[in-house]
Amino acid sequence: MYLISAYFDEQTNKQLSHYINQIANKTGNTFMTENRVPPHITISSMETNNEEALLSRFGQLGTKLPQGSLQFVSVGTFFPYVIYVTPVLNAYLQTMAEEVYQAVIDIDGIKIGKYYQPMQWFPHVTLGKTLSKEEMSCAFEIMQNCFVPFEGKLTSVSLARTKPYKELAYISL
Repeated sequence: MYLISAYFDEQTNKQLSHYINQIANKTGNTFMTENRVPPHITISSMETNNEEALLSRFGQLGTKLPQGSLQFVSVGTFFPYVIYVTPVLNAYLQTMAEEVYQAVIDIDGIKIGKYYQPMQWFPHVTLGKTLSKEEMSCAFEIMQNCFVPFEGKLTSVSLARTKPYKELAYISL
């Protein structure tokens, strides 16, 4: 499996990391911190046997993807295990998702993940994962007490292979 993910400017990264660390410290669930999962938004998830073509197409995205601003406005959950913050799906994010999809969709044999196809994508930044019911309640309380809407900026995108995780390419926006 391959992932194309977007990363943030230093200030946004600091804010999101603070939330991740607060949840880990107060719930005792250290999945995110132990696995060194940086704050990110996964734009696409796919499977292909043609890594070379995927790398080539990803490289071509560098001229099509600008930096952009996001408004983080909400905290949510994917029950029963995940808590996240989500930005407004603005024109910038929608265009980025469409550009990535169009860049890779015609690679022979590619399979785009169900939730990363047009009109199926839900941008979010995971703050806690594999949370128990009690940990989820605690994490939600933490976010109720500390979350306020904020603006962030995307500054880079990467292509990575999973299992084992390995970043294959990186684009500064």
